[in-house]
Amino acid sequence: MRILVTGGAGFIGSHLIDRLMEAGHEVMCLDNFYTGHKRNILRWLNNPYFELIRHDITEPIRLEADQIYHLACPASPIHYQYNPVKTIKTNVMGTLNMLGLAKRVKARFLLASTSEVYGDPEVHPQIEDYRGNVNPIGIRSCYDEGKRVAETLAFDYHRQNDVDIRVARIFNTYGPRMLEHDGRVVSNFVVQALLGQSLTVYGDGSQTRSFCYVSDLVEGLIRLMNGEHKGPVNLGNPDEYTILELAQAIQNKVNPETALKFEPLPQDDPRRRKPDITRAKTWLSWEPKVPLASGLDLTIQDFRQRLEVENRLLTESAVAL
Repeated sequence: MRILVTGGAGFIGSHLIDRLMEAGHEVMCLDNFYTGHKRNILRWLNNPYFELIRHDITEPIRLEADQIYHLACPASPIHYQYNPVKTIKTNVMGTLNMLGLAKRVKARFLLASTSEVYGDPEVHPQIEDYRGNVNPIGIRSCYDEGKRVAETLAFDYHRQNDVDIRVARIFNTYGPRMLEHDGRVVSNFVVQALLGQSLTVYGDGSQTRSFCYVSDLVEGLIRLMNGEHKGPVNLGNPDEYTILELAQAIQNKVNPETALKFEPLPQDDPRRRKPDITRAKTWLSWEPKVPLASGLDLTIQDFRQRLEVENRLLTESAVAL
């Protein structure tokens, strides 16, 4: 098939492209490189079945595709709060443009939505029928409400224009190629530990998250796209950990001597987050396979290699000066 991946040079998008290319599809990667990186897709740049298009989805584009995986949007608080207007434009106008494209070329469309649509949930674990507890005027709302509108658009295009849609609600995902300084808890802790800095825990660390390794998530996305159910479907790991437990796990793997530093909890930070994946198990025969300990080992190894390369380049440039 001819498959378009928006945000394809990003963390999740590039892992998805690896799987699609390895399966023999023709893949177009569309990215504006706000948070994506060419290094994530370097291995495919000279492949005749791969095409890289630098484009911002808030502007329309005309392409031919059988399937569209719509992943484009900064997903970490640092990046989506840096330019909140741009974030909500990406979620609303970008999704409108991609749904319009899907309608014109009769492509199946998968929206990468998020567990953030549940806000600071009052139902635990979160099921797809729960409508959420989101602050519409808070500092996270450009992303939370943006994704809620994106889901609305997807279902309206389906009902009004018969667009074939799939909606995935993605919970915390981690793994190689995460941005080093994206403000997400796994990358924060790993980078701080590798640099010998204190690990920053917000609040008392009792808030919980569920961490899904990226290969498991990509498998879920592919199954949803090629299955019969529109969704929404939660995709995440139902194993629940406190932030303090995660900090201690990374501490022990990198440097047990690393100190912990406690800071005030950011506004609207969810207290608990855990997916109910009954729907994914039933509809997609999907559940995560990679345990946190194994996934953290692979993630730490990737960050270590990248930091070593950065240090070497800095040293070489300093010597050249």
